[in-house]
Amino acid sequence: MVIEKESNSYLVLFALWLLVFSASSQIMIMAPMLPQIGQQLDIPETVLGTIVSAYALMVGLFALVIGPISDKVGRRRVLLAGSGFMTVALALHSVAYDYPTLLAVRALAGVAGGVLSGSAVSYVGDYFPYERRGWANGWIMSSTALGQILGVPLGTLLAEDYGFRVPFLIFAATMAATFLLIWQFVPQPNVQRSEGRLSVGGALSNYRALLRRQEVAAAAFAFCLMFISLALYVIYLPTWLTTTLGATPKQIASLFFVGGIANVLTGPLAGRLSDSVGRKGLILTSCLGLSVVMLLTTFVVRNFWMAYPIFFFTMVLVAARMSPFQALLSSLVTGAQRGTLMSLAVSLGQVGFAVGGAVAGLTYTQYGYTSNTVAAAAAVLLMALLVWRFLPEPRREMPLQEGVSNEDFELTLGESVGLPACVEHTPVKAAGSSR
Repeated sequence: MVIEKESNSYLVLFALWLLVFSASSQIMIMAPMLPQIGQQLDIPETVLGTIVSAYALMVGLFALVIGPISDKVGRRRVLLAGSGFMTVALALHSVAYDYPTLLAVRALAGVAGGVLSGSAVSYVGDYFPYERRGWANGWIMSSTALGQILGVPLGTLLAEDYGFRVPFLIFAATMAATFLLIWQFVPQPNVQRSEGRLSVGGALSNYRALLRRQEVAAAAFAFCLMFISLALYVIYLPTWLTTTLGATPKQIASLFFVGGIANVLTGPLAGRLSDSVGRKGLILTSCLGLSVVMLLTTFVVRNFWMAYPIFFFTMVLVAARMSPFQALLSSLVTGAQRGTLMSLAVSLGQVGFAVGGAVAGLTYTQYGYTSNTVAAAAAVLLMALLVWRFLPEPRREMPLQEGVSNEDFELTLGESVGLPACVEHTPVKAAGSSR
């Protein structure tokens, strides 16, 4: 892989950081705002989770479409299209006045989210050498932490005082700034691109070829389980705290502030640690710890103050597995298929989030929040089992010396874990360095 020398890696990293901050914040803010949205639009508690599911389903659908496109046209064009469309979709939240219109604009935002899905991580895989991807992913994913520290709490408070539409307009502004940064500072990396003709049949063939690899199928399903567990646990946590313990919007905002601190402290550290000690061990350890914390939630949180340490450790463990898992995913294929793989994983993850959100509403109203935590812990443990049993720990088989490209290293890496250098995908060509 060749990186354009005129690009500034720190400006690239900041643009991707702001992209993930804006995109993730407008997703994460839904959970703490659900009680207020339900009150302001008179939406029944049982169907509140479907507002989250509508977004996730559209992300899942369009992620499958955009993966092969990004492999052919390049990540930069996809980043520009996605950030521009997301800006418009978030601005349209200002016209949502009831349940159907809010569902529609969330679905539209999901289309934009599908275009962006996996794009930042795929770009990191194209732009940064393997030994720096954990570090880069850690910093980019820390933007979700700042979203929890500042974006989500402030948005929750603004929603209380000025209505739920205002936070989405703010994130529309930050996404517009992201579009301008990408336009000006983010180049197209000079990596291999798919040369095959774009078609539905060709895309499905590529996905089938990837899923025939046992470790890829396991990784995609593990990604799905990761988001199922998050949806089951997080979506109705604020509702449970509000109805059971009488939590106020300010308290919910402060809880996500604490969770964001945990995330920002853990994300870069976990990425850097995984670069040195390996991905799998860190993923497995965090999954085991997370399942325990989830199971303890309803038994330990007897007053709102106990929610702070529980949510803090939950976010530590969530962050500790996210960056290593994404870095591990990016190593399973070479540059020509990385966008397809990431879009497949993200698509299944969002479908999992949609399913988890819909199921969470049913289990919460029928059996209480304890059933949500048990189901979430079970999903986490199943994810850990898949990672332990089927996913290889990438090992460097050759030093990355001068004159040896990162693509050459990745081909050797793929062969070292039992993958052929190229398996049933379209011919590739080296992309130009044009922006």
